[in-house]
Amino acid sequence: MSRGELDALERQLEARDPDVRLMIQIRDDVPGAFEAMVSRYQDRLVGVLLHIVGNQEEAEDLSQDVFLRVYKARRGYRPKAKFSTWLFTIANNLAINHARSKGRKPTASFGPPGDDSRAESPAYGVPGREATASAQMRKVELSEIVRDALQVLNEDQKMAVLLNKFEEMSYAEIAQVMNRSPAAVKSLLARARNELRERLEPYLELDAPAPAPRTTGG
Repeated sequence: MSRGELDALERQLEARDPDVRLMIQIRDDVPGAFEAMVSRYQDRLVGVLLHIVGNQEEAEDLSQDVFLRVYKARRGYRPKAKFSTWLFTIANNLAINHARSKGRKPTASFGPPGDDSRAESPAYGVPGREATASAQMRKVELSEIVRDALQVLNEDQKMAVLLNKFEEMSYAEIAQVMNRSPAAVKSLLARARNELRERLEPYLELDAPAPAPRTTGG
């Protein structure tokens, strides 16, 4: 792109994406901007990274590495996509490199059975205050079911699912994060859904509303 095209793209993204505006403030050393960005993304990053590396402490350490890289890169920041896309591209690359350095594949394991420490992660959503105790318990149960089901996926499928469902990214945005084509991402998600369906379908059926009773005229 020419300098003029880059300037035009930056103005468009800055107008549409408040996080791009925040990152530009970080680039310009506006006091408090970096802390605001960390506060906005800390839990979301840890929630996604935890699924990938499978360890709370490692996920938190990796999230700090992501923020450090963002801060170091601030001077040369020129937005070419949504801020979240750029941020999770960094996170994805760090998670993959971390797993390779450990000599293992990324995993969805959360730790010992019965550990509910991530039940209220933003990845799963926190029950509202008005929720009943039984509804909260059901959310915890479902989060455990989803967590276990994710273990059947490979790391690429897992990342695509996490970004699509938890970060609500489009195929095009996930393609940027994972350096793949949108068609490849669509295929990844389709295979992931097929693999998850068998494990999750019984629970989805339990949650389905009962059919309304038929009424007869008279």
